[in-house]
Amino acid sequence: MSEYLGRGQSPLTTEQWALIDGTVTEVARNTLVGRRFIHLFGPFGPGLQVIPNDTYEGAGIGSSDFKGQEESATIATAARTFIPLPIIYKDFMIHWRDLETSRQLNIPLDVSPAAAASHFCAEAEDRMIFLGGAGQPGLLKVEGRNSLAMGDWSAPGSAFGTAVLAVEKLTSAGFYAPYAMVLSPRQYAQTYRVFSNGGLLEIDHMKKVMTAGVYQSPIIPEGKGLAVACGPQNLDLAISQDLTTSFMETAKMNHYFRVFEILGLRIKRPGAICVLE
Repeated sequence: MSEYLGRGQSPLTTEQWALIDGTVTEVARNTLVGRRFIHLFGPFGPGLQVIPNDTYEGAGIGSSDFKGQEESATIATAARTFIPLPIIYKDFMIHWRDLETSRQLNIPLDVSPAAAASHFCAEAEDRMIFLGGAGQPGLLKVEGRNSLAMGDWSAPGSAFGTAVLAVEKLTSAGFYAPYAMVLSPRQYAQTYRVFSNGGLLEIDHMKKVMTAGVYQSPIIPEGKGLAVACGPQNLDLAISQDLTTSFMETAKMNHYFRVFEILGLRIKRPGAICVLE
């Protein structure tokens, strides 16, 4: 295990660290939304502090001829910027008496504080992805995004109709499947109603066009949502250090830890995002 995590100086056993690691991973997996449809790039190691984010020239349909000699625009970097990879973190404490209770009674350590820290880190990651911050533009705010009126979803079929229009808009602009949709909890709840005579819920029909999934997130403001053409050519999440836990110090007999990750959102083609509002 890497020295910068400080685990060699911690009071925890190997089994207790395994319990914390498993809990942190499980809670994050259940909480995170952005990672369910955004391609992951990395990890590269915690020393990487910035990463290039290129825009390309040479867009256009590929060539087709017998000899393979027809002139065609070459895809190449047109401009290069660098985006920072911020640290997302949440600290927690394990009371020294809780540790002693685990040892004396030979019972598993209560790792609820680590679970809570993981949950809040995952929420912070999604907030950065959707709303931006720490040098990240955010899917809902990036310049060059497409937009579409969400309209009134009170009538059956209206949510599905919006999903179809979003796909039409993205496809017409040259951004192809797979597509994903993320909604506020209120809008997401409106998709759980029987649609047409087939007995299927409206969300089941939406998933047929949003093949990368339809999700909800409390980070999305009420009355808003987004559809994304989520291929890696459009966007990815560059990871320097994936979610992990480090030991920081023992102070006043109690033990302090940090759940953290280092990553950044690279939006390569903002037009692949269609904000519903």
